[in-house]
Amino acid sequence: MNYDAVVIGAGAAGMLCAAQAARRGKRTALLEWQKSCGRKLRITGKGRCNVTNDCDEREFLRNVPANAKFLYSAVNRFPPRAAMELFESLGVPLKVERGNRVFPVSDKAQDIVNALEKYARASGAEIIHTRARGIRAESGAVRAVLTDAGEIECESAIICTGGLSYPLTGSTGDGWRFARELGHTVTPARPSLVPLVSPDPCCARMQGFSLKNVVLTVYDAAGREVFCELGELMFTHFGVTGPLVLSASAHMRGFERGSYRLEIDLKPALDEKKLDARLLRDFEKYHNRDFANALGDLAAKSMIPVLVERSGIPPETKVNSITKQQRRTLLELLKHFTIEATGTRPVDEAIVTSGGVDVKEIDPRTMRSKLVCGLYFAGEVIDVDAYTGGFNLQIAWSTGYVAGNSV
Repeated sequence: MNYDAVVIGAGAAGMLCAAQAARRGKRTALLEWQKSCGRKLRITGKGRCNVTNDCDEREFLRNVPANAKFLYSAVNRFPPRAAMELFESLGVPLKVERGNRVFPVSDKAQDIVNALEKYARASGAEIIHTRARGIRAESGAVRAVLTDAGEIECESAIICTGGLSYPLTGSTGDGWRFARELGHTVTPARPSLVPLVSPDPCCARMQGFSLKNVVLTVYDAAGREVFCELGELMFTHFGVTGPLVLSASAHMRGFERGSYRLEIDLKPALDEKKLDARLLRDFEKYHNRDFANALGDLAAKSMIPVLVERSGIPPETKVNSITKQQRRTLLELLKHFTIEATGTRPVDEAIVTSGGVDVKEIDPRTMRSKLVCGLYFAGEVIDVDAYTGGFNLQIAWSTGYVAGNSV
């Protein structure tokens, strides 16, 4: 078998890359060792697929904490608006939600996968379901891709294998091994957009309990605020998870320097003055009850025992005997419910892997290796990652588009 280009990995970056290469008349093979294409793409956004973020290039790059400058050329060549126009043209209507997040109108990630696979095939790419085992290079140039089905000779190989997140979908780190074998530097992988681990026993006590419309503020070991946002989170047996936590984790890149402090504002709609007035009303309403039985209007049943314990107010204290200082302590607790985060869950539980092929060894205008002629990279295999909100998929679209148009 002989091709102009062999794309390794039929994920987001790989399918678009193969389509673009084939559209240019390149004999293109797209290798995927799983039985179907886009398995990881199918589960993104809880199965809804946050396709991109409807923002301009400058705003996009502000949401890339790792090596944003490297993406400047790719994002300007294929920005979020271009990605939206592509999917609309492929028959997938899109909608824009809170935070400029873009989803299919159908709320089905499978529609995006189907459209991309159809686009790749219609463009002329041949999808081959076999596993790549390595890349053969001679005299500093790609010569073939080694697979379970035999050797595929080619002039170019594009590694689009992803990182290590969700390994059951095919992201097993093979691409990093291929890159290392060809002399590339691969920065250590670490999880991003991942649940957080906490030693606080209150998390396990409230396991499965979700908080909605709360504000999470995160402080690093030096006391600097690194994240603050309104949203939803959930307590687990190991710590905390949920949309807010995943977003925050992308900003928490210094656990080796110490733990982070998570502060949850349970009543963000009320400033301290209004919340104190609310407490006074509730205390008047339940003035003859025990303190432990007077918080039902303020907090969920799962959280009340924790609030009572942290307040330091004996649970059997009659509400009508609670002091002003005790009420102030409760108010502070409701506005600043604190949890210590000492680390993240393993990388295979992360939505995105941070780390990858060193960007200094890749031409940002073409995604071509600076070390091996005919070798290209696209997507999560590169050491670039972004915050949640559709930005990481846009990295896949932009780098895949550029690589496919450069081979």
